[in-house]
Amino acid sequence: MKVRIIEMPLDYGASRRGADMGPSAIRLAGLRDKLTQLGIESDDLYPPIQVPPQEYIDPATEISHEKAKHLGPILECCGQLASHAESILRAGDFPLILGGDHSISLGSLAGISAAHAAANRSFGVLWVDAHGDFNTTQTTLSGNIHGMILAASCGYGIPELTDFYNPVRKIDPSNVCYVGVRDLDPKERTLMREAGVHVFTISDIDRLGISQTCEEITHFFRERVDTIHVSFDIDAIDPRFAPGVGIEVPGGLSYREVLFLMEELAETKMVTSADMVEVNPIHDVRNATAKMAVDLIGRLLGEKIF
Repeated sequence: MKVRIIEMPLDYGASRRGADMGPSAIRLAGLRDKLTQLGIESDDLYPPIQVPPQEYIDPATEISHEKAKHLGPILECCGQLASHAESILRAGDFPLILGGDHSISLGSLAGISAAHAAANRSFGVLWVDAHGDFNTTQTTLSGNIHGMILAASCGYGIPELTDFYNPVRKIDPSNVCYVGVRDLDPKERTLMREAGVHVFTISDIDRLGISQTCEEITHFFRERVDTIHVSFDIDAIDPRFAPGVGIEVPGGLSYREVLFLMEELAETKMVTSADMVEVNPIHDVRNATAKMAVDLIGRLLGEKIF
């Protein structure tokens, strides 16, 4: 397996700035060395996707929507990402996408969906996140697109997002599994229930323990799909351990729990693509959160303690 790294330095989807520096922080935290130690061939098939700073964008020229901020630049950049992700998967390689805020997954899921559809493979999505990202322009409280991406990919929302890249639903919501959720908007929660996504909240993990939770997650995917895409928002981890995030939500997963989760996913041999998003160096301490991201990627790709 060859890992193809795509850097997507985009922070248009969130209110808090700084996630655009996440890919560089992860790279500087030793990602390449980690992959080399694991014997994994890797390269940056593409240079980092060029994202103009927000200050350089004239709002008068943007494709806009009153309840979807910075729609135009997000669509443009995610179009490039979708094309890259699709071509990598079609070549039989592993796209590893470094964000950026979670709006980048609009591109990830579009490209991955297209590649799997062409190969007649079913796929599921594990959304590791404190949040649902299942709002639409009808339910959003902020207008931030990073909170709408999974809903749009499941076919809910404005046509500019749901029909992005290909005018089809990117992922069947019944093949979506959340873990670590602890902060949902009221109408977002209702839409998630209507859509039929599977959810393991932080309270579920407290009840079940991380071992049984992981067993149920892996069983969920083995029963339904051929492959898994992991989209990991670093704010799933409790901010005591991972301070360098876009939105801190107390009461999250421990560092040990997420390492265990990644190891269990690696054991399935079903993971064929991944996002690592929302690392925000502005709020980090000595790049500790980016180093955690590197360790998580290592475990997902097969690293073991012994």
